Amino acid sequence: MDEPDHVSLSDAGAVEPEGDGRFVAHLAQRFTVFDYPNGGYLQCVMASAALAAASDAGASHLHATALSTHFVAPPRVGEAQVETSVRRVGRGASFVHVTLSQAQAVTTESLVTLGTLSESSRLRYQSSLAPTMPPPQECLELPTHEAMTIHDVIELRVDPAGAQWWNGDAGPGEVRAWLRLNDDAASWNPWNLLFATDVLPPATLPLGSTGWVPTLQLTSYVRRIPASEWLLARQWCVVVADGLVDERCELFDETGEMVAASSQLAMVRFGRG
Repeated sequence: MDEPDHVSLSDAGAVEPEGDGRFVAHLAQRFTVFDYPNGGYLQCVMASAALAAASDAGASHLHATALSTHFVAPPRVGEAQVETSVRRVGRGASFVHVTLSQAQAVTTESLVTLGTLSESSRLRYQSSLAPTMPPPQECLELPTHEAMTIHDVIELRVDPAGAQWWNGDAGPGEVRAWLRLNDDAASWNPWNLLFATDVLPPATLPLGSTGWVPTLQLTSYVRRIPASEWLLARQWCVVVADGLVDERCELFDETGEMVAASSQLAMVRFGRG
């Protein structure tokens, strides 16, 4: 069956139960990078399966608050099998192991922590600060690349003070931007924040990388329910060496509170010279 032209993230990230902790996912072309499903999108799929499996086991948790995902091999668009193992159902947190397979080979593996975030929670301490940038309408809207279909559902406005890399000039290994979900009537929530933690351009681009940055491992934390339609994002390189990059990302809503963060280890390539 052909994929709808504008399948939403909520539909593309859903799973269908098959019983005994098994599910079927239909990985959508709309959420790919050079025809491979995006890592943040895959985390949404894994979270959907984890939440369903934990609910079947008696858990009352509503949100995936942490995912540690290993990308063993790149999955392809189309049907995939998802298997879950509920490791613990607890009062404050539950834990579910999830694997995604195609052709009987595991491509993606996650350990998911589940909890319930409160809309009335009050911030006690936060050391990270939202990046200081002009409002979205004064930032740069970069042209979309036909092979980066994930940007069809994201409005991305880059800080003009740090966007010299777009014109080929070198700069620090950091990207700052506003993000808004452009996915039908959907708004940011704890589930789709997992997608947001992996949608920025690689922070290796200002350092001269080719843009080929396949993720090996991605850990995402969801901390709060977003209170705005625009998110402020900062992504930066911690270490680049031996063909690998250690990259971090922090997301804030317009109140200045951190809503999600991620770290990843990825391979990276640089052009000659």
